[in-house]
Amino acid sequence: MVKVYCYSKCTTCKKALKWLDDNKIGYTLLDIKEEHPDEKTLREYHMKSGLPLRRFFNTSGQLYREMELSKKLPDMSEEEMFKLLASDGMLVKRPLLVTNDTVLTGFKETEWKETL
Repeated sequence: MVKVYCYSKCTTCKKALKWLDDNKIGYTLLDIKEEHPDEKTLREYHMKSGLPLRRFFNTSGQLYREMELSKKLPDMSEEEMFKLLASDGMLVKRPLLVTNDTVLTGFKETEWKETL
């Protein structure tokens, strides 16, 4: 099963969903703002992804900039980062693609093609 966390106003999310539809790949769509992953789920996704935790942050997002996280993240523990990510879906990089085997952050067509 494929889950995709998206934000309806995000153009990258729209491109990703179009790509999934064009390639006839079924998925469950979750609104990252309303149904964002909790801390336990984020920990599972992080382990599954093999990515550095910082890759889970939406660095181009308004909230990220308002909170000046680019300055704060280097001094934060993983524990603090997980709590922060779980506090607001708008801090999470999107789209967030979750399969049985892996998790991808953002939409890179070549990565998605290899994974799916």
